[in-house]
Amino acid sequence: MKKVFNQLLLFSVIAAFFSCSSDPGYIPAPDTVTFNQKLTEYNIYQGNLNDLVPTADYHLIELSSSLFVNYSEKQRLVKLPAGTQITKIDNGVPDFPEGTILVKTFFYYNDVRDPALGKKVIETRLLVKSQGLWNVATYVWNDAQTEATLNLNGVSKNVSWIDANGQSRTVRYEVPTEQNCTTCHQVNSTVEPLGPTLMNMNINVTRENAMVNQLAYFQTKGLMNDFNHSNIPVLPDYLSTSYTIAERGRAYFQMNCAHCHNPAGLPKAAGEGFDFRYTVPLSSTGIPPRKGKIRDVIGSGRMPWIGTTTLDVEGFDIVKQYLNTL
Repeated sequence: MKKVFNQLLLFSVIAAFFSCSSDPGYIPAPDTVTFNQKLTEYNIYQGNLNDLVPTADYHLIELSSSLFVNYSEKQRLVKLPAGTQITKIDNGVPDFPEGTILVKTFFYYNDVRDPALGKKVIETRLLVKSQGLWNVATYVWNDAQTEATLNLNGVSKNVSWIDANGQSRTVRYEVPTEQNCTTCHQVNSTVEPLGPTLMNMNINVTRENAMVNQLAYFQTKGLMNDFNHSNIPVLPDYLSTSYTIAERGRAYFQMNCAHCHNPAGLPKAAGEGFDFRYTVPLSSTGIPPRKGKIRDVIGSGRMPWIGTTTLDVEGFDIVKQYLNTL
């Protein structure tokens, strides 16, 4: 009897595992691109690789607000085929031309107080548009920081650094699997970019030793079609106290929750009735009547669901302050 019970228990565990891995929110990754095995084959960086100095074909993208991923730093780049442009659709993600490569590299400064002391680069993610579909790939950097290798199965590693307060920190960093990527990066069951919306890119940045509007800079360089960027709203930087707590709270939800919790996102999340998008009226978000649940779920570390293994203390404080105003 004990043997039968153990067999049944093992079967239940296996069944539970496969029911999670075949979650109805999973969508298959497009396969219209054959990814190179080594990141260096894309000629993204010049000089010492972990200095992250892009070559001339890759252009820096900065965002007003960003997804929290275990306190990592992020660098975003875009490469467009010669003679093509990014095209405005609305205030959301623009239309990137066929052949676009979006690059997102995650790293930690050895000491946040002094970036000159170097960094540890953990992973680089690519989104490549081919035949109208966005293909996903992740490259894991080696310890020597001389190469990154294609890895679609995920990996977990401990990362240590010194934070802005001089405290030694260690976190278990989880590089996503291919399925993790397509689970979050889905809009109406199609893989799409998430962060580089016009609202999130409509900020002032330093380029060529001058402060310029980023969208205007893209237009000057011929990377983006012509439109009046002053008509585009700005997604607030949720870490900036220059915005109201309501603006910061909604911006935090936009970047850390809304990619799944919206009608076109992950079906399981969309079915819960929340819509965390910044542009949605508060009365239609589902936030006020369930603010207690939101506080508990985020505070417990259960959300964001993928990509974090530690609580975003500063972000959670913004969430609590905002929810307390409702």
